[in-house]
Amino acid sequence: MAGLIPENILEDILSRVDIVELIAGYIPLKKAGRNFRANCPFHHEKTPSFMVSPDRQIYHCFGCGESGNAFKFLMRYERLEFREAAEMLAKKSGVIIPETERPSQEASISSSIFKANEMAAGFYTEYLHSAAGAVAKNYLLKRGISEESIKLFKLGLAPDKWDGLINFSRAKNISLGVLEKSGLILAKDNGGYYDRFRNRAIFPIFDIKSRVIGFGARMLPGEATENQAKYVNSPETAVYVKGRNLYGLNFAKDAIRDADCAVIVEGYLDFLIPFQSGLQNIVASSGTAFTEDQARLLKRYASNVVIVYDPDTAGQAAALRALDIFIQEGLSVKVASLPQGLDPDLFVRSKGIESFKNLINSAEGLFDYKLKVLKSRHDARSAEGKAGIAGEMLPTLNKFPNAVLRSEYIKKLADELMVKEDALWQESGKIKVDFSRASIAPDAKKVINVSPVEKLLIKLMLEEAELIEHIRQHLEPSDFKNEITCRIVSTMYELSGQGRDLDRNILINHFGQSEVEQVICESVFLPEIEDKQREKVVQDCIQRLKEDKVKLKKQRLHERIRDAQVLGDQQELDRLTQEFHTLIKKG
Repeated sequence: MAGLIPENILEDILSRVDIVELIAGYIPLKKAGRNFRANCPFHHEKTPSFMVSPDRQIYHCFGCGESGNAFKFLMRYERLEFREAAEMLAKKSGVIIPETERPSQEASISSSIFKANEMAAGFYTEYLHSAAGAVAKNYLLKRGISEESIKLFKLGLAPDKWDGLINFSRAKNISLGVLEKSGLILAKDNGGYYDRFRNRAIFPIFDIKSRVIGFGARMLPGEATENQAKYVNSPETAVYVKGRNLYGLNFAKDAIRDADCAVIVEGYLDFLIPFQSGLQNIVASSGTAFTEDQARLLKRYASNVVIVYDPDTAGQAAALRALDIFIQEGLSVKVASLPQGLDPDLFVRSKGIESFKNLINSAEGLFDYKLKVLKSRHDARSAEGKAGIAGEMLPTLNKFPNAVLRSEYIKKLADELMVKEDALWQESGKIKVDFSRASIAPDAKKVINVSPVEKLLIKLMLEEAELIEHIRQHLEPSDFKNEITCRIVSTMYELSGQGRDLDRNILINHFGQSEVEQVICESVFLPEIEDKQREKVVQDCIQRLKEDKVKLKKQRLHERIRDAQVLGDQQELDRLTQEFHTLIKKG
């Protein structure tokens, strides 16, 4: 998991970072004895069960099982890869991570595109605030976008020139090849290049790390519209894939996490106006069909979504498509219906943000919304209409991985259509559904069946390195019944034998697996053992594991003896019986 970062560098980073200070920067912590306690940021709970240990520099939630060190917390909370979390903490702690290999060609191209996009965003922003951009800026202000939002979202203006950006980029030493790979310029048929965006308001598109990955460009009022689209967007590049990003998520992620709900709209202005008015758990799909990747991205931050698309036929169709995706990804979804002729932007400007919030709070559940739409398309009084509604509703209901939910919705559909429930079940059975991608509820605790005796020995070995060799003389890793504790103990023996200093952070980094992290952290958070009792506790634990091993061996021998009796294999029966008696004498 550590990748190319040397282990001694990782240990140095962790030695300089205070996990209490780190986590307190994200969530409020309260002192609880020697530790700190909080409501878990990774699942919803009323009674705090999330513990942070300053002595051991780890955290553990006794509600959902989430555990780890400073690296793991950043990875989970900020949705980072391991190296990204390590680099962030290295910068914070003043540790320099050595370069161990030259960047790949792909990484180099991506880096160049990010640089070009940042350059372009700065160019468009500066041009908007120049005298030449006065008309465009006045238009944005009249549309209700505040000066603060223009600055925050780095809105800009592309000059009404074929080579405005091209000429600017020359002074910045950015090649035309990189600009073309960034989608900022286009090649001419007869040679040369020209700017993709001209005389349009520019909306930079950011990734979750607030890096500019692309642009949306809106036509200004009064321009000729013949053969021109209102919006022109960046093409897909090495850093920008439309179906994997959501406009505004980098600004909204904390509010979405806090509310456990994401409001989804379509366009840039549909996002900007509600956001600056106070509804900040909102993102925009940027007019593209909602994708599974976008749903998975949202799922990192919330378990509930409310779709607020335009009330026209296209908006309804987009909402219906998104419903199935959210169900498939295990998210709870509702739909807020806007009045005809209004989009979120115009609704907020004309009726106010509180009315928009009320609209969201009264959003319909997926069943009621989809049934309402289908009833507007089919005659629910005719047999053909009922069949049509059922034919479109059942594939959605069948996507629910929970059998109880499916059953209740099918029962409700039967009542609404006044048809026999058995008939709907019969039709439902004809639909093939793949539940393999359905996700476990985020609040479900990871149950790992580990003996308290095994966890207690791991705790003691982590606290006293000299105990490792003592326990090693009496117990083999295979004496630990659980596969996870067996691996942990085996690794502890190995690292100790190499003369390595050993603590829980080194183990966590060594494995990089959530189940192992959970067992290590649960072990460390066990109640303290007084010094005068430790020797007896260790011996009792060793004795208990030995007795359990003998008991298990007796049980298995008994089963094999029974099988030999059934098969009539007297020779095997005699051998096993003798082995059983020998084991009893030793016990």
